[in-house]
Amino acid sequence: MLNLQSSTSYRWLGQVQESLDEILIDHAHCEYKAAATAMSLMGSYIADRELCDEMTQIVAEELEHFHSVLHLLERRGIPFQRQPAGHYGRELNALVRPNEPLRAVDRLLIASLIEARSCERFSLLAEHVADPELAEFYRSLFESEARHHTTYVRLAKHFADEETVRQRLKELAGREAEIVAQGNALPRMHS
Repeated sequence: MLNLQSSTSYRWLGQVQESLDEILIDHAHCEYKAAATAMSLMGSYIADRELCDEMTQIVAEELEHFHSVLHLLERRGIPFQRQPAGHYGRELNALVRPNEPLRAVDRLLIASLIEARSCERFSLLAEHVADPELAEFYRSLFESEARHHTTYVRLAKHFADEETVRQRLKELAGREAEIVAQGNALPRMHS
């Protein structure tokens, strides 16, 4: 369902246990970036009415998640602040081909893979964090992240045939797995 070619390592769960506050701060940043990505896609492909309608819904949901994480941080006395970005998103976005319509396909499929990895990580957090409030919070996000993943894959088919999209998704998923396998010393949602 999620088109991922690897599973998250126990190394990441160790980072979560050691640096949960930092992971929560990064989660807020991720939700903001997800909304910004959807806005950017809407602006780039404004003539595609279905894409714009879907992006509008995704922006609203991602901003709702952003504010939910901010409230969670506030209740826990964790100050929201800037963080150095990890390499995950930067390396994935470097894979985007420069010319349309393949650029649109890649941007949508990379967004889908980021949503898929978030979905997988939220499931792990729901299972492994000891805090019942956080476990329930992450369980509640799973469905929307999975839906965003499938929406992005479906919309990529506006720009290329199904076989082209399927093959490119497989290629990008392989590269995403390599990027995740590198790990990151910074505790991040996608480290």
